[in-house]
Amino acid sequence: MPRTRTVRVASTTLAAALLLTLGLTACTAQDTTTSTKPTTTRSATPTADPYRAPSAAVVSTLPEAAYNAVIGGLLPYYDAKIPKTADESYTIAADAPLYGDDRTKPVARLAAKNFLGDPTVVVPVQVSGAWAMVMTPARQALPSAVKSGAAAQSAAWVRRDLLTKKTSLQDHVVISVGKQTVAIVGSDGKTVKEFPAGVGAGGTPTPTGVIGYIQARYLDPAQNQTVHPIQLTTLHSSAADEPYGGNDGGLIGVHYESVARGAVSHGCVRLDGAAVDAVNALPLGTVVQIVA
Repeated sequence: MPRTRTVRVASTTLAAALLLTLGLTACTAQDTTTSTKPTTTRSATPTADPYRAPSAAVVSTLPEAAYNAVIGGLLPYYDAKIPKTADESYTIAADAPLYGDDRTKPVARLAAKNFLGDPTVVVPVQVSGAWAMVMTPARQALPSAVKSGAAAQSAAWVRRDLLTKKTSLQDHVVISVGKQTVAIVGSDGKTVKEFPAGVGAGGTPTPTGVIGYIQARYLDPAQNQTVHPIQLTTLHSSAADEPYGGNDGGLIGVHYESVARGAVSHGCVRLDGAAVDAVNALPLGTVVQIVA
């Protein structure tokens, strides 16, 4: 696939025109493999209610926790097991303020609509009273700025009353870099389906010991992805700021490729058509765990 990923949606001409300007990049090439260290989140610091919500005007001035943003106030996130709370997806009616551990001053905002113009899918991983910790599409830090390795996933606290339930999440996806497989796993821990996969190579590996979720999916003719939608996760490369070129924040995607085996990509995960279709049948918000 070409190095410049231009995200497009085939459903409408307007959406396609919008996505042509986004400049998301592809994640294919030859590289070498290294492992990345898991990053653990801090536990929340209790705060006292009543909570005073910032005005919409104040929220609009906060940096958006978008896929290509780097926001230091977010929390690096990792959980070695699928969180029990990550079994439902949600949406938000309006841009929502996001908080760090102290939950007193907002550090960012989560937009109600994502870069495709679709409702942003929100997945809580922890609940504390009136608050929920949710994973975000943004980075907390760049790999070039963190010697020990940047977190592949970020998180933040949001008020639970801002979340509207979308759907239940029955299954999750487990990507094994060592086995070079992608498995769909049920809530009982049993593998429903498993497929061979191509993974990252060399200096831009697929990060391991990380958890994110499928935030969006779309077709992209610029990458010859016209039949099987790209499954875009909230995870980012831990090894390089922009391993694929462009300005997509090193996002990790799961996508179709005719060569779907071996350590052959810039960090994204390659699947054949049947495997992509199986992942595509899962709801947005489905948790993705990548293991060594």
